[in-house]
Amino acid sequence: MAELNALDLIKDDHDRLKKMFKRALAADDAGTRSELLHQIRAELVAHERMEEDIFYPALRDASEKAKDIVLEGYEEHHVIDLILDEMFTVPEDADQWSAKLKVLHENLEHHIEEEEGEMFKRARKSMSQDMLDDLGRRMRQAKESASA
Repeated sequence: MAELNALDLIKDDHDRLKKMFKRALAADDAGTRSELLHQIRAELVAHERMEEDIFYPALRDASEKAKDIVLEGYEEHHVIDLILDEMFTVPEDADQWSAKLKVLHENLEHHIEEEEGEMFKRARKSMSQDMLDDLGRRMRQAKESASA
């Protein structure tokens, strides 16, 4: 697999998560919903780890102007995790499960828009291509460790 810089790696994860959510939102049986929810959780845990441990601190160090958007990113991860954890307490065939999934999806979509918009803009302004490439390598390693 070709090496991706930090922004491309994040974007690829976002695209994969969007597809997973599309399948989960369309799923009509509890078994499929449960399986997809576990896949989404695994993907989100690994994705958040690489961002929170490597990308966010690097961006915050590179750009004072990125401080607020980075702090917001941490908080959005926290909210997404809370909703996701709650989903595991609700039966997959309950109406509440679908409602929670929709709210989780909306929160994730908002987060993705902000990251790929304002946050990526700050990263491109404050980080060299070499730095983004190096971050991408480190982030991939962190993600692989979190997935193991």
